[in-house]
Amino acid sequence: MSDPDPPAGPVRQVRLPSLDDLESAWQVVSAVLKPTPLVSSGIARDGFLKLETFQPTGSFKVRGGLSAISALAPETRAVTASAGNHGLGVAWASARLGRQATVVVPLHSSPPKLEALRTYPIELVEQGDDYEQAERHALDLGRAENALFVSPYNDPNVIAGQATIGLELDSRFSGELTVVAPVGGGGLLSGLALWARSRSGVHLAGVESSESRGVSAAVAAGRIVRVHVGETIADGLAANLEPGSVTPGLLAEAQLVDVDDEELANAMRWLFSRHGLVAEGSGAAAVAAVLGRKIDVTGGLVVVVTGRNVAAERYAKILRGD
Repeated sequence: MSDPDPPAGPVRQVRLPSLDDLESAWQVVSAVLKPTPLVSSGIARDGFLKLETFQPTGSFKVRGGLSAISALAPETRAVTASAGNHGLGVAWASARLGRQATVVVPLHSSPPKLEALRTYPIELVEQGDDYEQAERHALDLGRAENALFVSPYNDPNVIAGQATIGLELDSRFSGELTVVAPVGGGGLLSGLALWARSRSGVHLAGVESSESRGVSAAVAAGRIVRVHVGETIADGLAANLEPGSVTPGLLAEAQLVDVDDEELANAMRWLFSRHGLVAEGSGAAAVAAVLGRKIDVTGGLVVVVTGRNVAAERYAKILRGD
């Protein structure tokens, strides 16, 4: 279900990411972060899991945070909105690089993500009932304080940072390869699409929550449209897109599928029982789609497990099947 138009208001002009951006991001990310592990998936003969859960913040988002913060002038404050993981990436990068940052999160955000954010020397603002309201507040703060808004997805340097996952895959794979990743705002899949421009034979698939299908709706409509966002255990994937977002236009060639909460919970349990891996709902979305045989696979298969930051009580209930 979609509404005809996004909310009225100023639309930011965001440039498209380039391969030069990817090269710059790689110089920064590869100097700071070790490549994350690849393990045999047990799903397909040539299938692997790319474990972004091993990042220092527990999520791939630190890649985009490092790339974006390093591109800022040292005196420029960054302001961002996040469901948690992108905020952690920006906070970690800002602390590492000695920069100033404000992170806006919705009220009632994930407790472990909030607890982790409070360990960093940032300004943490809790505002809004959902990500969309937090994002609007962050955009207003950026304009009022002459700070630079760093979107979790609608930012060329963030997209280029996420693309460095692909460059790590280059050292392990040649020929045809299908890469499957979760999709919320589309920053990660757009990054993988940017990387795919640098080599042939890459096939991309994105996995949305069935409760939040803003990217696929925008791809189908050829413009940003508002969609219904329901309750889901994949809180990192649940939001409408910023008006004017560049990500849908970068994903026209990707497969886009969706999974529901039951499939997400099954994937979280599968990762724990088969691999001893903790994954949050959004982090397990790509696995859920592959387990559900929703992806057309050509060549080898890499499934990105994107994050592990889930509240212990909620995770225990999911493992028990409550």
